[in-house]
Amino acid sequence: MWPVRVLHVSDLHAGTVEEPEVEDALRTLTAELEPELVVASGDLTHRNHDAQHERAARLLRSLDRPLVVVPGNHDIPMLPPGRFTSTFAAFLRVWPETEPEYRSERVVVCGLNSVRPWKQQGGAIRRWQIERAAGIFREAPEPALRIAVLHHHLLGAPWRTAKRTIANRSSVLGGLVDAGAEVILSGHVHQSTVEERREFEVVRLGERIHGAVVVTAPGLGQPRPKRRGEARGLNLIEAAERTVRVVTYAWTPDEHEGEGAWLAIADRRYPRGIEPLERIDP
Repeated sequence: MWPVRVLHVSDLHAGTVEEPEVEDALRTLTAELEPELVVASGDLTHRNHDAQHERAARLLRSLDRPLVVVPGNHDIPMLPPGRFTSTFAAFLRVWPETEPEYRSERVVVCGLNSVRPWKQQGGAIRRWQIERAAGIFREAPEPALRIAVLHHHLLGAPWRTAKRTIANRSSVLGGLVDAGAEVILSGHVHQSTVEERREFEVVRLGERIHGAVVVTAPGLGQPRPKRRGEARGLNLIEAAERTVRVVTYAWTPDEHEGEGAWLAIADRRYPRGIEPLERIDP
């Protein structure tokens, strides 16, 4: 039954440069890793054009895996009135809903739409969305991995960026943890960041606590110019009954051979839960 694998991609930005070599290599990597499903955390398109949505959908569906896809801020019209009157029309012509779900015996995924038309770059999650996630995770069979996915990031990027984290980050993160999320996936900043909640939240003595790994994906699409060392990449989430592993892959072009390869550049492992802590007297 274990391990279960989930491939996490984000920020395809279809509509920029087409690179069939990278897309072919992505299909090959997906076949080799054999994930149960693929999660795409938004910004499928660069300018929300129908052709760009269709191109992104063709690539994702060619991976031949179940998909959980949520929109990003680039997947809505840039300007009024369409930004407010037909916010998700283009996205919904290709995907059935903006907050999809996936359920199996090994993994349960809850998609959350963090895009708000009145925010150009920022995002938000409402209380009812967290309550919905809590209901989904409550019904998940044990010991299925519980994953929440949204577009806007909850952790600061490693390099300088003007993009702020999601509005009310502390309450969103705390709400998702309390809802039962063990892994929280996002994108938006095109920079990979992985942290575990116990690295920034106090764990009380005598309390058993489940893990919550917060993962921001590198961008899968064309790296942006003038961004220090920005790499095209993706994450693999692998879970066993007691552990969660996050492997980050980066696309490394070979300028001499005219080819490239996906390289595993980071491999992180975390416990899914810890038993109650006891006081250790000096």
